[in-house]
Amino acid sequence: MTTLRTRHFGEAARLRDRAMMEDSTSTMLIETFADLICPWCYIGKRRLARALADRPRLHVELRWQPFQLNPDMAPGGMERSAYLAAKFGGTERARQIHLVVEETAERDGLPLRLDRVRRTPNSFDAHRLVRMAARRGLGDAMADALFHAYFVDGLDIGDRDTLAGTAASLGFDFQAIKGLLATDAEAAAVASADSMARQLGLQAVPCYIFNRRYALSGAQEPASFLPLLDLAVDEQEGVTVAAD
Repeated sequence: MTTLRTRHFGEAARLRDRAMMEDSTSTMLIETFADLICPWCYIGKRRLARALADRPRLHVELRWQPFQLNPDMAPGGMERSAYLAAKFGGTERARQIHLVVEETAERDGLPLRLDRVRRTPNSFDAHRLVRMAARRGLGDAMADALFHAYFVDGLDIGDRDTLAGTAASLGFDFQAIKGLLATDAEAAAVASADSMARQLGLQAVPCYIFNRRYALSGAQEPASFLPLLDLAVDEQEGVTVAAD
């Protein structure tokens, strides 16, 4: 889990998004750069939701952006124990880390079952699926469904049948989604967004970018989100007063 990091984005980014901001001054855009196989991203999602619940006046657009923690992972993923041995130097060290993650998640109301995970997948197709769902306003719901499928049910979210089945649980047509995943639909968009994240200097996730101006890194406690959310409320109310 990384530490707090808040900073202005450059003038180029502000100019790029000025038109968007002028057209949607009453809505705060929160972009979450995350990987769907990252437990801290799942925990961070819950914590952001809790922070937003404390600011009911704030109008928010949540947008998920891809970041692959293992961009060189084989398309079929790899057996979990081998992955953990390579990443943490052995299963005992991995077990200790998993215990910390599970205890943290439990305190946040997320009953993770990391013991059920048998494969570490390549998450590229899962990111594509989130973008497909976002076109119907269901990107956030799809991300949540994929987190649950992986961390609670222990499913392989690199498998296209599993992905199509997860989409079907949200009302999508199983065969239609499976057919889209067999094409390169959203592949260029996912690759471009992942590349942009690395160009911005992101090295770990989750990372939250607010109105493309401020960034907050790590699965922060809900209170850490509040100053930025309050800033958005103040800006929104300031715009309303000016308009009156």
